[in-house]
Amino acid sequence: MTAEDEILKEFLTESRENLDLLDREFVALESDPSAQHRIASIFRAVHTIKGTAGFLGFNRLVALTHAAENLLSLLRDGKLGLSAEMITTLLSVLDAVRLILASIENDGTEPADDWTALIEALHAHQEAPAKALVAPPRPAPTPKLAVASKVPKAPVVEPPPVAPPVAPPVPETPPAPETPAPEVHAPETYRDTGDGREGPGSETSIRVDVGLLDKLMNLVGELVLARNQILQLGAHRDAAFAGTSQRLNLITTELQEGVMKTRMQPIGNVWNKFPRVVRDLAHECGKRVRIEMEGAETELDRTIIEAIKDPLTHVVRNAVDHGIESPEVRAARGKSATGRLTLRAFHEGGRVNIEISDDGAGIDPERVRQSAVRKGLVSVERAARMTEREAVGLVFMPGFSTADQVTRISGRGVGMDVVKTNVEKIGGSVEIHSAPGCGTALKIRIPLTLAIVPALIVTDDGERYAIPQVSLLELVRLEGAATRTVIETIQGAPVYRLRGNLLPLVYLREALGGARPTHEAHEDTVVNIVVLQADDRQFGLVVDGVNDTEEIVVKPLGKEIKGVSVFAGATIMGDGRVALILDVLGLAQRGGVVTGVRDRAHNETATQTLSEGENRQALLLFQVDDTSRLALPLSMVARLEEFPRDRVERAGRRDVVQYRGEILPLIDLCAVLGGDARDDAAGPLQVVVYAEQGRSVGLVVRRILDIVEEAPALKHRATAHGLLGSTTIQGRVTDLLDVHGVIRAVDPTFFDQQDAA
Repeated sequence: MTAEDEILKEFLTESRENLDLLDREFVALESDPSAQHRIASIFRAVHTIKGTAGFLGFNRLVALTHAAENLLSLLRDGKLGLSAEMITTLLSVLDAVRLILASIENDGTEPADDWTALIEALHAHQEAPAKALVAPPRPAPTPKLAVASKVPKAPVVEPPPVAPPVAPPVPETPPAPETPAPEVHAPETYRDTGDGREGPGSETSIRVDVGLLDKLMNLVGELVLARNQILQLGAHRDAAFAGTSQRLNLITTELQEGVMKTRMQPIGNVWNKFPRVVRDLAHECGKRVRIEMEGAETELDRTIIEAIKDPLTHVVRNAVDHGIESPEVRAARGKSATGRLTLRAFHEGGRVNIEISDDGAGIDPERVRQSAVRKGLVSVERAARMTEREAVGLVFMPGFSTADQVTRISGRGVGMDVVKTNVEKIGGSVEIHSAPGCGTALKIRIPLTLAIVPALIVTDDGERYAIPQVSLLELVRLEGAATRTVIETIQGAPVYRLRGNLLPLVYLREALGGARPTHEAHEDTVVNIVVLQADDRQFGLVVDGVNDTEEIVVKPLGKEIKGVSVFAGATIMGDGRVALILDVLGLAQRGGVVTGVRDRAHNETATQTLSEGENRQALLLFQVDDTSRLALPLSMVARLEEFPRDRVERAGRRDVVQYRGEILPLIDLCAVLGGDARDDAAGPLQVVVYAEQGRSVGLVVRRILDIVEEAPALKHRATAHGLLGSTTIQGRVTDLLDVHGVIRAVDPTFFDQQDAA
């Protein structure tokens, strides 16, 4: 690559980054016209694009950006008032610049399009009288761009600067717009530092070619495989070799984590375009929408980032088009005329959770049923048997749409099914929750990376398979006579009663095309059940043996088995043999977990639970001293951990431990509740991790007792702080822990962020 090619590549990269910035800045400026620093930031970015384009000889790009720069200069100096029409025209300039950059990247030349109409529109704004920003519900259409198909590619002479007319002064703070544009709650990207630099951190980062990062990641993957082989060999060698292999293991792990971090990108890189998307779509639909973004700093592997761009765009467009009502309808329903669209991302359980919610009309299950029947997607009988949740889930079916007519925006039935398909391709899941009249929330769970993942190694019929741990819930081992008595059959489908709930079973051998194994009631008979989560359903995978957990390097499948739905990839084990990686969702679909008989088993469980008590739930039983017995809803438990006591440190007069790259504060429940402080100083700390809104705290207990299914009813109100009251569980008096009360007693500020939201 020549020096000219390097300069051109750098210009294209920087220009696209500036365009993304300008999209956000313009939308934010429309919400707050008095923000002069945004106008200055916009001017600098446009000036940078124009200057470099002139150096490279792209005259058409220079002419377009020069006209925009003249208009921005008048706005920056206070000689013109900002209007909604100006912003619309300037956004059209950004779109035109993107087209020019795409042409330059493809063939090295500017396109033959004639931007005269757009340049004249910019000049017309300079001559217009000053006025405050007033954004009508339906702004005037963007000036139509004339395309000249036979325009000669002669150099375009840069027009001389237009002498700005003297305009009446504008007030420093224009009045608020009658129809506000989408508000963007995000940190500012450009700040004037006063020393000529455009923002902090400009000297702490460099650009690295993506191909180089991919090569490094592949090499690290091969190193991990070699590490695994050496670790297996070290187990059968002398102590010196074993020590060396352990050292290699530590170095490889650190190197792997470092390279993985270089591939990580904040999800904000995907979200940056949404304020512009929401702004344009809201104006086109005659709606008012405010977009809020939380957790934009949440990082994912770049391959995941690329995979979720289109699904997230579909969801955002659907929320604006279908979810949020018009201002008139919202006012009639007692809502604010401006709808709210919230994007939230956070890490949890080794995965990234993305929530997209709105306060719109919600999804009417009955309307969904009728639309699905009308389009022939489901029968009338099946629609009648569906629960409300199942009916709402029909929006993910190919071809489904509730739109009365096809428009440029929607109505073709190719939106939500694409979202679900693309998310599941990368090992993710999608859930949708909606309340008619209140709004809709879509939850997407995706892995952090697809390159190197922790996995559970299992064996079946003499072959080894890998199961990604992100889908693993727990392991169940049945021995002896229990293998025949506890596994039941409902209409031909095997199920296992796990803590009172019916768990559908899938035999791996049967799912791979073999015969279902039979289990005799011998003393040495063993059945291993791997409890997995697929989409929003749990099921048990029956395998011959469970080996160990191991970090595996994901390799693509060969073309011969690429289309087999139960396999997600392959890996090389420590002994050099290949093991296939199981696709949990594919296994669930192959085994019929989410349809037919399995659904009936699920419904039977639900009916049984309701008959036994509406408030039945899973509870964690534990002790904080030798005499206490407490319970906590399992839904409030993020993880159960053990920490060596030498890992406990002090920070801000609090006990803390370093946990998953963060500092986890600890709360000794025995001290808070006033129990017997005597403890076994030699054993590890038993910690219940509680997490909410991205913040975590560790509750230190004496020991974990059990997990039970109960319908706890308070039989005695608490008189001490930190407790809700007492009930009877398994025939013994048990106190119910007030988690929020305990945390507030130690850290009153823990929930401030959530309460403020």
